[in-house]
Amino acid sequence: MNAPPFRFSVAPMMDWTDTHCRVFHRLLSRRALLYTEMVTTGAVIHGDRKRLLGFDACEHPVALQLGGSNPRDLSQSATIGEDFGYDEININVGCPSDRVKEGRFGACLMAEPQLVAEGVAAMKQAVRVPVTVKCRIGIDDQDSEVALDALARAVVAAGADALIVHARKAWLNGLSPKENRDIPPLDYDRVYRLKQALPNVPIIINGGIKSIAEAKQHLAHVDGVMLGRAAYQDPWRLLEVDPELFDETAPFAAMGDALEALIPYIEAQLAKGVRLHSITRHIIGAYQGVPGARAFRRYLAEFGVKPDADADVLLKAMVAVRDRVPAEAA
Repeated sequence: MNAPPFRFSVAPMMDWTDTHCRVFHRLLSRRALLYTEMVTTGAVIHGDRKRLLGFDACEHPVALQLGGSNPRDLSQSATIGEDFGYDEININVGCPSDRVKEGRFGACLMAEPQLVAEGVAAMKQAVRVPVTVKCRIGIDDQDSEVALDALARAVVAAGADALIVHARKAWLNGLSPKENRDIPPLDYDRVYRLKQALPNVPIIINGGIKSIAEAKQHLAHVDGVMLGRAAYQDPWRLLEVDPELFDETAPFAAMGDALEALIPYIEAQLAKGVRLHSITRHIIGAYQGVPGARAFRRYLAEFGVKPDADADVLLKAMVAVRDRVPAEAA
């Protein structure tokens, strides 16, 4: 299947989708487009770039998500990201946190579509890789028909290569960031209508999608699907991506094989001084729903946090699952 990379992606998630997480996810799908956590333009320009932007070559295709609103800073940050080797630069117009709002980026920019468009135009002039926008359908009391249309048409006119739409409003007044992930009602039909209005623009849908089966249903209406918490908390779902959405075999037949393939990466990171828990915290959901999963999580929680923990901790944790299910299911 000659499908574009944005057909399926794993959402950028703060404190979750770091480089260790992405390396693990890449073992589960060759085709998923992976995203960094949001990095502010200020951090990119003035911070420790190697620490903030460094990634393993195996992660490709991987996109950098930026938080910011100043076109000059976005342009400079996009250039730095492209120089690091990222395959796409994305601007965050969807995060509802107070810190983001105070910095004039994230979901509050839904109220300033022309400013977002100026940022997109500046990035498009600076880089050759695709520039995309991740947004909500609106904020607070905005009419989502008007707000989403205004933002989409402005950024497309500025050259945006795709729009990723979280199919909820963001309530900046009255709801916490956590509540904003669940309480505002989902409106998938609004995203479908955007696709109908912009047939030549790639539209990717995000928000509340819990399975690859649901993703396939959305793909009848839009160009791509982005999974967030479902992909992170139940990473075994990613083993379904390549066969179900790209008509290709999965990289590994079972989760146990993928975890064993992670061992060389873990050993290399430990040699650099990385703590085991920094990596294994991303895999505690690997066996969600499988007999022995609780023992697997408990073992990692107890022994993976120790200062001298090594890759053997993961192998021993996996025994808890293998003792309870047939080898082919582990």
